[in-house]
Amino acid sequence: MSHPDHIEFLNPSTLAAPPGYSHVVKVTGGQTIYLAGQVALDASRNLVGRGDFRAQAVQVFENIKAALAAVGADFNHVVKLNYYLLDRSQTLVLREVRDLYVNTEAPPASTLVVVSGLFQEDFLLEIEAIAVLPA
Repeated sequence: MSHPDHIEFLNPSTLAAPPGYSHVVKVTGGQTIYLAGQVALDASRNLVGRGDFRAQAVQVFENIKAALAAVGADFNHVVKLNYYLLDRSQTLVLREVRDLYVNTEAPPASTLVVVSGLFQEDFLLEIEAIAVLPA
């Protein structure tokens, strides 16, 4: 996968090498797209993967994919992902699922936060995204 020319993903040698994300994303021009936090609901508002972190993660990334498509974008346009997890022990599973969607050669910048709860108790994670389309 190649990323758009208006986005540059960087990992300065002065920072520790990151596992699957970029420390810096430089955007030159374009239109910024902000996606609300996505949870494991399908289009009919049904929970997908009750108690199953991997199934929920796949649904969340599919929701992000659909939201991006609505504005003519895809994961190559994503410059930042923010993850909110209930259980940090699921980080490796999250990375496995993430890598099925993002450009692993130039991954988005990201932040992962462990939280005590989300807006409904059956949700195991929530992910929000920022993408940039060319001008």
